[in-house]
Amino acid sequence: MSLAQNLIQAHRNGETVGLYSVCCSNEQVLLAAIDVAQRHQTPLLIEATSNQVDQFGGYTGMTPAQYRHYVETLTDAAGFPRERLILGGDHLGPNAWQKLPADIAMGHARDLIRAYVAAGFHKIHLDCSMSCADDPTPLPDEVVATRSAELAKIAEMTARASGLPMPVYVIGTEVPVPGGESSLGEGVAVTAPEAAARTLAIHHAAFDTPELREAWQRVIAMVVQPGVDFDHASVQQYDPNAANALSKFIETQARIVFEAHSTDYQSEPSLHALVRDHFAILKVGPAATFAYREALFALAHIEDALSAPDACSGLIEVLDARMQAEPKHWQGHYRGDAQQLRLQRAYALSDRCRYYWGDRDVAAAVETLIANLRQREIPRVLLSQFLPEQHAAVQEGKLSPDPLALVRHKIGLRLDEYARACSRNGFPRNAPSPFECALPAPDARAIRA
Repeated sequence: MSLAQNLIQAHRNGETVGLYSVCCSNEQVLLAAIDVAQRHQTPLLIEATSNQVDQFGGYTGMTPAQYRHYVETLTDAAGFPRERLILGGDHLGPNAWQKLPADIAMGHARDLIRAYVAAGFHKIHLDCSMSCADDPTPLPDEVVATRSAELAKIAEMTARASGLPMPVYVIGTEVPVPGGESSLGEGVAVTAPEAAARTLAIHHAAFDTPELREAWQRVIAMVVQPGVDFDHASVQQYDPNAANALSKFIETQARIVFEAHSTDYQSEPSLHALVRDHFAILKVGPAATFAYREALFALAHIEDALSAPDACSGLIEVLDARMQAEPKHWQGHYRGDAQQLRLQRAYALSDRCRYYWGDRDVAAAVETLIANLRQREIPRVLLSQFLPEQHAAVQEGKLSPDPLALVRHKIGLRLDEYARACSRNGFPRNAPSPFECALPAPDARAIRA
């Protein structure tokens, strides 16, 4: 069995362990994730979503093979063992081509699956839950399952032809909106156990063919809604009582666990409770890039205090200008007057500005910011004002005062919570983060989105 299968089996055998999945392509987030996995001795599950990375390049400009090379370059440089690295593909299906007729969209989805599996991605989330241009809305579960099984056949054939380990799969029809809700309103409802049972049965039937019966044994998880989500300004925290019946349901099923999406911004006790209640795969993405944005904005304020106005990067202003000039990544998500839109562009929990860090002007502003702050050591009083947790770690000699080390530390504090919730060696809930190793000063490479 693979590392992912062994860990899920350990959970089903009674160990309170899980897998946290970092869904991101941001270089500093990935470096922070590597640091966290090294210190906690956990697997490192890195996932690319179907809109980030696809056979055409996605919004990152990377194909699955290029993304794998990118991640392995970072892990190898950090000395992270490849045997503890798991690559996953998230929302793999017709998601990016929903506006096309189903036959065309599914053709692209088949090519997408081939590209991911051939590149060595091991954990495959089959997501055919969305309606295409000529589909009914909502899409019947039977159609979702049939299309997922079709993609699984492609994955199986590709892995065998490539001589690669056979993939593990995640299925499900109640898939939360990637990146959070536009508005939580009265909140999201927990998946009913009856709905979960129906989803499982329909997918089992779709996989009950000579080509896929063995693959069904490698279905490790099902996506459901545990009652957690976030929108631009609020978070729905996990309520174990509301999810109790769903949690009890999965205990009656062999082998699999639940995968929880949109766990960003959950409290650490909630993360522990989710894993305990068999939501044993926790996905995080926007919360990590939100921490990245917070760190860079804090550094920009420090830069403003230290440098002449004409020498400053103007990062915050440059970012907003580029978001207004190229609004496609946020315009369909944010609502309000000019002031509300300005605040959402910069500070919304959905963190749509994560799409802009690779923009040439924004990346240049980040480079200038880092270069300016490296000209002298940041005064401790400014660190205390704008990055107090990092200030404490620097004071204790546990952290380099280099600006990118400060950025990674801030991201790492968030990812630490996931590692503790999922690790056999997890620390007590509400315990302070043991960021005990001093981080070396990263180089000044452009920060990849």
